[in-house]
Amino acid sequence: MSSKFIHRPILSIVLSLIITLLGALALTKLPMEQFPSIAPPVVNVTIEFTGANAETVTKAVIVPLERAINGVPGMKYMSSISGNDGMGIVQVIFEVGTDPDIAAVNVQNRVGTVVDELPAEVIKNGVKIAKEERAMLMYLDIFSTDTALEEKFLYNFADINILPELKRIDGVSYVDILGAKEYAMRIWLKPDKMLAYNVSTGDVLNALREQNVEAAPGTVGESSDKSAQALQYVIKYTGRYNTEEQYANIPVKSNADGGILRIKDIADVEFGTIYFDVESKLNGRPAASIILKQLPGSNASEVISKVKKRIAEIKDSSFVEGMDYAVSYDVSRFFRRLCSQGVKNAD
Repeated sequence: MSSKFIHRPILSIVLSLIITLLGALALTKLPMEQFPSIAPPVVNVTIEFTGANAETVTKAVIVPLERAINGVPGMKYMSSISGNDGMGIVQVIFEVGTDPDIAAVNVQNRVGTVVDELPAEVIKNGVKIAKEERAMLMYLDIFSTDTALEEKFLYNFADINILPELKRIDGVSYVDILGAKEYAMRIWLKPDKMLAYNVSTGDVLNALREQNVEAAPGTVGESSDKSAQALQYVIKYTGRYNTEEQYANIPVKSNADGGILRIKDIADVEFGTIYFDVESKLNGRPAASIILKQLPGSNASEVISKVKKRIAEIKDSSFVEGMDYAVSYDVSRFFRRLCSQGVKNAD
């Protein structure tokens, strides 16, 4: 076989050039990753049980999910964590070579069989299932040089204006902000006054559920087709409350003499955040730290370039005065370092 190429040097040169060109073309098109694709696919099942501690999350949510997921096709092993903040994660690790999309669908089907057994609060918040790479792709910090912009503002600004844009980038599988600083109305109950008025926490929760709702009042004067109707009015309803004063004036209990006990009589109402036990700082300044992970098989370098381009566009169009961003961690720096060392070694 080799004699053919020895006696035909031109053919050998042409084939060598073709192979070289194909190699150069493949070098620019092949996915670039920090590590080779030997890591097993991972599917995460994330839940939120507001107000529950780690033990309650484990007993009420994690155990039923683990029993349902156990034995899913291709599963190697799984692990779970739960915290006193009400968060729980079941991480399912599959055999190397398992299709991540099929693995996520199989986990989704298993979880669907026990959703009705989970607490109502968990079902309301939703059970999130996502496939992802275990290694981080990059960290983005949204910070402010203006002391008037607090951490909770930065978090909610990023959650509303930045996260949806980053999630739409091709190759991004997971985007989240560290901590939980979503805006929330906090009601700080006073046990001594609740005892004096014979009011329980359940009474306050029931009052909030009954009074603070989105309702459809309907219409007044709608025609029944039996007689002509001159006017028809669509009734509007204020919906959920959005100020401290509105929440403070929600009635909890009434007496026979007409007296009304309101939330402000047994609690302090404050506009704050869901949680405040985690803080994010960048060089001493308040910040919203965003973490990103890539889809399995995607080109990490291209994904990072797209993220940097999009965040620069968002800054120009949406950032308020005094806000800026910084890339705290970026695996493409590792790639560039490897490439530069490879060139030096080749020389």
